[in-house]
Amino acid sequence: MAVSLRLDPEIEQRLDHLAAQTGRAKSYYLRELIEGGLDDLEGFYLADATMERVRKGEESVLDAAEVRKSIAMDH
Repeated sequence: MAVSLRLDPEIEQRLDHLAAQTGRAKSYYLRELIEGGLDDLEGFYLADATMERVRKGEESVLDAAEVRKSIAMDH
């Protein structure tokens, strides 16, 4: 998939320098950044979306006692 984006000139200069010094394409480093950071972004934004649903009452939650009971920790 082709994607187009604008970078801050300072970031673009840093990326250009890295690519020139290492002989790798800028797209290589952009892919590395995306792949390396996607887990963090998913974790943060999906958790944030879940918390928003909880605040709105659209997502159910269990307290610690209910969790222990549901997995038979409390007899």
